[in-house]
Amino acid sequence: MTTTIVALLLALSGAVARDILPPGPVDAVVGKNVTLQTLLKDPEYAFIIWNFNNEREQIPVATVGPQGLKVNAPYEGRASVDPKSGTLSLSALTAADSGDFSINVVKADGDTETAEIKLRVLEPVSGVVVTANMVEALEHNSTLVLTCNAKGSFLNFTWLNGTEPIATPAGGRLSVEQSESSSRLTIARVLRYDLSRPIICSAANKLETKKSAPFSVPVYYGPDVPKLKPSEPPRFVRAGSDFNLTCTSLCNPPAALAWYRNGTLLDGAGATLTLKVVQGRPMWDKLNQYSCKATNAKTKRVATSPVVSFAVIEPVSGVKMSHPAAAAVLLAGNSSANLSCQAAAGAVTDRTWLKDGQPLPARVAAAPDGSWIGFTTLQRDDNGLYECRLANAVSSEKAAYKMVVNFGPEEVKVSGETAVEVRDGINLRCSAASVPPANFTWKFNGTLTDIKTSTYTIAEATYKNTGTYTCQARNTVTGKSAVYTHNLSVKEEGALDEGLSDGAIAGIIIGVLAALGLAIGLVIYCRQKVPVESPY
Repeated sequence: MTTTIVALLLALSGAVARDILPPGPVDAVVGKNVTLQTLLKDPEYAFIIWNFNNEREQIPVATVGPQGLKVNAPYEGRASVDPKSGTLSLSALTAADSGDFSINVVKADGDTETAEIKLRVLEPVSGVVVTANMVEALEHNSTLVLTCNAKGSFLNFTWLNGTEPIATPAGGRLSVEQSESSSRLTIARVLRYDLSRPIICSAANKLETKKSAPFSVPVYYGPDVPKLKPSEPPRFVRAGSDFNLTCTSLCNPPAALAWYRNGTLLDGAGATLTLKVVQGRPMWDKLNQYSCKATNAKTKRVATSPVVSFAVIEPVSGVKMSHPAAAAVLLAGNSSANLSCQAAAGAVTDRTWLKDGQPLPARVAAAPDGSWIGFTTLQRDDNGLYECRLANAVSSEKAAYKMVVNFGPEEVKVSGETAVEVRDGINLRCSAASVPPANFTWKFNGTLTDIKTSTYTIAEATYKNTGTYTCQARNTVTGKSAVYTHNLSVKEEGALDEGLSDGAIAGIIIGVLAALGLAIGLVIYCRQKVPVESPY
């Protein structure tokens, strides 16, 4: 009956709108309580009426009047109105409580104030799940559609790649479409980097934020052009070394790798091509072209590396020099000799001969390929250390031989005093060029002495030591000998004292004359300065 009377009064009076409610909306959670505050303070009224409008109908909620509070049937047990402020409290909220709540304050004279506020009863965020239109994608080919579904009220969706928000610029490959309860992320022409990290969907409203479990879709890509290491191998590779070629290619799933030589498949090689595989094929010592081919079983794509070229060369080893036997006696001017140099293994491309570390003299004969050198007639200068160096592109090795050419004695001479004084010492030395070194004997005035060394020494000379000293040098191998005669005279003591030389005598004479000239000049000068008395 009260509600009918109030409605009749509202119809007969003019309702005046003023700010008796704060700005809305007011957000609340399903199952919780909410209080719709007013801006009234100790208002004077006949009735305060709250209504609810859900866009389909208007439903009375509660009325406060002279007879107290009247709560209408749909809100019994859930609604109450504060008679001092007109504030409406609702409990046990449901989603159906979302809508516009209006208040009418009717005064005793029939004047009415009215206002309206929106209540949004929010359902908590839950059930955030991501699904996809495919279980795997191919780079550049696939269009991936990810759908995020969630429960809750007034949801906003955000897509994350790992922890970073996914940008969706207009006109780009990535786009997003959203509805009240879902969001759809479309990735056209998928790239490997689009799904490099798990995708996460975030759903949020004013109450809370929930995220989906990380979601991944494998993207199959590649193979990229394979890279070889080393990318520029040496032109020649030493056989038996640890050299190898490694092939890598970015690919998902990992690519199947195969090696080719001159376009022909090499079986038994994986990511690494070893020399064992290379040398297990014919013609490995020739300059061949090698490449790596990568195949992706998922994308069905194939990529081939750049071609590299190299030849495997066996190193030079076991170098030996053939030469005259150690027991052979080589004589200068009489003997000949040949030296040859060979390697037990390895192709030799360079031969070098040295004598005592220097190039061979021009007169030494040599084979066109350098495999041997020859001496038609050996000379004394052919003595020395001979080396042959055999090399190829990956190695070098050498052998040596010391050749001994016997000669001499030659250039025999005696050095020492030609004149001494009595009691002076005598030291004579005999030398000769000879291989092997010569043996020496001495004669004095034609008589053989006991001296058999290169030096002839007398501690104190006497007059009888004057005479000729003959040194004989003999080579026991060549059988040759040579002599040198040296004359020595022994003089009395002081006989060999050195007098004034001609130069010294001339110097003295010049000095005396200069002094005499200076004295005469001084006398003349003094006489000119002494005054002479006049006889008059």
